[in-house]
Amino acid sequence: MKVLFKKLKKVDGLQKFFFFLSLILYILSLGFFIYGIYKYKIVLSLLDKKEMTIVITVFVLLGIWFFLYILGGLITMISKKLKTFIFITVLTFIFSLLLCGLSLLLDEIKDRMDLTKNELTYTSNLIALKDTNFNSSLKIGMIDANDDIEGSILAQKLIEKENLKNEIELYEDYTTMINELYQGKIGACFVSANYAVLFESSEYKNDLIDKGEIPISKRVKVLYEYSEDMENQDNVTLAHSKEKTLTEPFTVLIMGVDSTINGLKANQAFNGDTLILATFNPNTLTATMFSIPRDTYVPIACNHNRYAKINSSAAYGSTCVINTIKQLTDINIDYYVKINFTGVVDLVNALGGIEVNVEKPDFSKYNGQVCEQDSQRRFGNNLVCMDPGLQTLNGEQALAYARCRHLYAISDIARNQHQQDIIEALAKKLKTLNSIEDFNKILNAVSNNIETNITNDQILSFFEVGKDMLNNSTGNTLAIKKTHLSYYNLKVYLPRSGMYTSALGYYPESLEAIKKLMRVNLELEQEEPIKTFSISYNEKYEIPITGKGLTGGSKLALVKSFIGNSQINAESWCNSNGITCSFQIGTDYNPEGTIYNQSVHEGELLSGITSITFYISDGLGTPPITEDPENPDEEDTEDDDNNDSEEETPSIPGIPTESEGDLTIG
Repeated sequence: MKVLFKKLKKVDGLQKFFFFLSLILYILSLGFFIYGIYKYKIVLSLLDKKEMTIVITVFVLLGIWFFLYILGGLITMISKKLKTFIFITVLTFIFSLLLCGLSLLLDEIKDRMDLTKNELTYTSNLIALKDTNFNSSLKIGMIDANDDIEGSILAQKLIEKENLKNEIELYEDYTTMINELYQGKIGACFVSANYAVLFESSEYKNDLIDKGEIPISKRVKVLYEYSEDMENQDNVTLAHSKEKTLTEPFTVLIMGVDSTINGLKANQAFNGDTLILATFNPNTLTATMFSIPRDTYVPIACNHNRYAKINSSAAYGSTCVINTIKQLTDINIDYYVKINFTGVVDLVNALGGIEVNVEKPDFSKYNGQVCEQDSQRRFGNNLVCMDPGLQTLNGEQALAYARCRHLYAISDIARNQHQQDIIEALAKKLKTLNSIEDFNKILNAVSNNIETNITNDQILSFFEVGKDMLNNSTGNTLAIKKTHLSYYNLKVYLPRSGMYTSALGYYPESLEAIKKLMRVNLELEQEEPIKTFSISYNEKYEIPITGKGLTGGSKLALVKSFIGNSQINAESWCNSNGITCSFQIGTDYNPEGTIYNQSVHEGELLSGITSITFYISDGLGTPPITEDPENPDEEDTEDDDNNDSEEETPSIPGIPTESEGDLTIG
């Protein structure tokens, strides 16, 4: 050893510098590469035997080269073989650069796998109609919900910043506020910066001028804007999920953002038309999917528990949706995944298509085909069509099928079922993922169009389960159990706007069956064994769908109309519903003793109403002048979008819209 050091002292200093420099770089680059492989070993799980053999061979050769370079470098320096020394040193530098490149590639994969957002920019806009000359005399609309960051919290800060002295009108929901903006009842209102997508649906377009053929983005202008960088409130709500791993049963809420723009702005509210609560048990490889119809009438958690369609909760942000569904199902939500539907096109295409059994449409508008707009919402030559039956769908076809509802009698319910079919087909196709190239394609497809609170470490904790599913080494396959929430139609009157909304009530028995299925899959309950079973060879067997056909339990009650009825009937109804009723005699042309008006409008939700006043006719009034019977006015009852929009109805004569019995829930 002493002899070696003596000989090294005689070696040129520049040679020794490059030798030790290249050796250190090689060691560091090799170490970083090995660390990257170990930390993100999910990549290795995607390699087949041949590819894995190549990787092992490369590692062995890199190790051998390490020792060869030390030995060769020392020998060539001592023996003064300069050309050979330069060659092996340059080669070592090249190997180091290649290892650095591979390490950077692993970091890039890591970055694309990181779909979490810890800090977001929240923005509130004050908007007005384009022809509005805004001044301090105009009323400003604001949502009466303290948890609404963009519609209320930041709106109040914007008022203070701009020193706005306008009168503030509080609203229970965005539907009424936007419609009253259109009708000129308020001069401006506070909304999320994502208002163009959020309020593009027909229920925000039913004004008296043109029934909303012009989108909101072309109707309004932004007067003021206020933004703040804040901690992601969704992560705050689901802070408990950071402690979990994906190797134990978990829940995930899938929220679809139906946008024509490729990419996802996670900080903004969204339209909330697709809400799916899924559970997954990695021990049994069993999943459940609960599609919640967008028109389901439920208490909105962040809006004083006032009843509204569940999709309206998305206007307040993901946190409101999460809390509302958690309240509905009594099941803790661990994770959320917000997906831009446009990204579905890229994902399906990256997988080479998915196999789906396309349901035959109920209405043959397109010669029996299922047709829908393309991903950019274009009709005409861009219409995407497919024949019914089992087939492989490309990205555009899969998205079109997931969106289509107008060709089916049960509309949104059918669309929910189709979306479950799409998710199931995607899960099955993902099992065929068997190369880094495929994995890279998937990351490219989803990284820009998905936002979630699932961390990289949690994804990697799913490694063993994912490996088993992908390789199918144990013979186990993913079993997906579907659900169907039995529903009934609700035509609810909204007293503030003087309009009806078409919503869906659900049967408690159906929801309880779905909740039990999810709780069993989460190992929170024991599954009750089936003790009896019958089958008919004359009937086609169908896989049971939990919740379907169950109609037990109490419905949501609405206020009835007692106009033309007697006081006895009204008293009986009040007593059976625990409502205090009072009666006042007034001058009216109806027969004496009959009810001619009531303080609470027919169709209002009964929950929250404690008293109603009925007005009894004295029979002394003068009948109103009627229209010419030969030329009566025709009532327009057309509903442009399958009962999505609100229906305006006249106020009850003699009773103000804001009457003492108006609905307040909370």
